Amino acid sequence: MQGISIHADADTIKAYLIFSAVFIGSSIVLLIARKAAFGYFHRWAKKTETQLDDIIIESLKHPSIFWALAVGLYIALDTSPFPAKYVNYGLSVLYVLIILSVTLAAANIRSRAVQGAVEKSTMSAPLTGLSRTVMKAVIFAIGFLIVLNSLGISITPLLTALGVGGLAVALALQDTLSNLFSGMHILAEKSIRLGDYIKLASGEEGHVADIGWRTTKIRELSNNLIIVPNNKLSQSIITNYCMPERRTTAVVKVRAGIDADPDRVESVLKDEAVRASGAVKGLLSEPAPGVIFSIGDAWLEFTLVCHVAGYTDRAPVQNELIKRIFKRFRQEGMEIPFPIKTVQIRD
Repeated sequence: MQGISIHADADTIKAYLIFSAVFIGSSIVLLIARKAAFGYFHRWAKKTETQLDDIIIESLKHPSIFWALAVGLYIALDTSPFPAKYVNYGLSVLYVLIILSVTLAAANIRSRAVQGAVEKSTMSAPLTGLSRTVMKAVIFAIGFLIVLNSLGISITPLLTALGVGGLAVALALQDTLSNLFSGMHILAEKSIRLGDYIKLASGEEGHVADIGWRTTKIRELSNNLIIVPNNKLSQSIITNYCMPERRTTAVVKVRAGIDADPDRVESVLKDEAVRASGAVKGLLSEPAPGVIFSIGDAWLEFTLVCHVAGYTDRAPVQNELIKRIFKRFRQEGMEIPFPIKTVQIRD
């Protein structure tokens, strides 16, 4: 009996040594082949104009290390003298892990590829959190179904159970689902994009920082975040200052004395606006600035209308133009009238 035990232990050790040798040898060969292949792919990608091949190569660079080791392990298991039952268990687990890693790599490639396509488009906006979540959820669902199918598990009863339980889940998560579908509606309608400057009917305003699966984040000019539920945002009256285009107008109102020459004042205002267009950030030279003239109670009123690159440029441009116009009026000897009240005292 002792001789049989020693013989069995020797066979076991021999099996482990063969398994380890095959695994290490095949893994080293595969890792060397991987390094050579990625070196070739990098040189080839540099010669192409598209960025898709670079995205694919970078996304597969790290998962490919795991795949090389997984293939080495597969070869070692397939050629090992272990009992067939344990080999099948190991191969099944390895197959599931490979599918999950491929699914993760595919989700990463798709997300980065769509992000690159959006950045190159006229929208020039990054993907929202909701878009990334939906894309990854679809890919992970497909990978999960493939895993179940590979394990011999029928998905028909699972889909039936999900259909029956879906009603209960929908009733329990009414608010969450409302926010989710409201966010999808906002994205599909494209009335709000990342980076747009918006103002809600309730008074909140700022740049759209992200549209998530439950809330939309709005970043104020003071760098504070306003978090609005998607269903509230979809029901609110919104002013989007970046649509149909980001360019807008800045208005500066100026008063002149009642005896001033309107043509001269208009010429001075336009001249200062044209001069400032090359020095003030955000102030556009085209379309040309315009002036609207009207008569006040005891003065002349002029409204200077200039075009700026975006809504957030209005305040800095107005501030700079007012300073320039004030200095120019002093140089030209023009009067800036102030309201005057006459008080009569009766006995």
